Amino acid sequence: MLVISENLAQELVSVEDAIAAVETCFAAMARGDARNYPVVRELVGYADAVYGVKAGGDTSVPFLGLKAGGYWPNNLPKGLTNHQSSTLLFDPETGRASALVSANYLTGVRTGASSAIATKWLSRRDASVLGIIGTGGQSAYQLLATAAVRELRRVHAWDPSADNLERFRAVVESLGLEFVAETERRAVAASADILITVTPSQSPLLEKDWIRPGTHISAMGADTKGKQELDPALVASAVLFYDEAAQALTIGECQHAFAEGLIAEADLRASIGSVIDGSGEGRRSDQEITLFDGTGVALQDLVVAHLAVQRARERGLGQTVDY
Repeated sequence: MLVISENLAQELVSVEDAIAAVETCFAAMARGDARNYPVVRELVGYADAVYGVKAGGDTSVPFLGLKAGGYWPNNLPKGLTNHQSSTLLFDPETGRASALVSANYLTGVRTGASSAIATKWLSRRDASVLGIIGTGGQSAYQLLATAAVRELRRVHAWDPSADNLERFRAVVESLGLEFVAETERRAVAASADILITVTPSQSPLLEKDWIRPGTHISAMGADTKGKQELDPALVASAVLFYDEAAQALTIGECQHAFAEGLIAEADLRASIGSVIDGSGEGRRSDQEITLFDGTGVALQDLVVAHLAVQRARERGLGQTVDY
């Protein structure tokens, strides 16, 4: 078995690499070559943790595997990140475990990639102002990935933590972009062409009336029952896209509008994969408000881990152990 450490994973897979890999994987999902298996996500009942397992496979590559881990909210004082996960890949020919990949960085970069792919295919071509609600650890990945697909000139951000905002400011300004720290979420929405929400919120942070025509929204925080970043009326008024329809309606941002009867599955216009491969329709006009419900799927994790493993083997890197 090949073991890839956290530091090595960062060396092997860049933001741009992740965007290319996840985009290819989304298209494979739309064609039916790649499939996500049912998600396990549970409250542990210990250390306030949430634990999950996501699994899937892509027969066109091929690869097969799972990512296990979750959210440990008390980790920061211990010098650890709150999100902890590992990816285990299997040989599709034999079923033998073939690689173990540390997935903290890769989870961050694949989430940024997913949002950026939606921005690439759904936002207006002239979109240049980014708004971010939530500037925790994931925000830097969102910024770097968005900057890889759109020529940004300014970033507006809101977070309840002044420390988070200042850390994020440093990343924004390191890219030569103007940064505006907003005290009101409404002000972020009023300025943004591209709006990203990336928080653990369980109540709406953005209202329908705040969003300008033509805005693209990537809602990336909701991946569990109960999580919520957007007013259900906003969700119902937008043109809806998704990574996985079943997840969007049950654990994603769409879950609340769906539960209230404001939207039905038929109201989801297309998967992002089908937009990429041309079988689904994307934005129809510069006035539409587009919304990508990014719940996070196993295949995103597996494709970046698979890429890391390929590159490690090509370069003779990583640690090989008997298993």
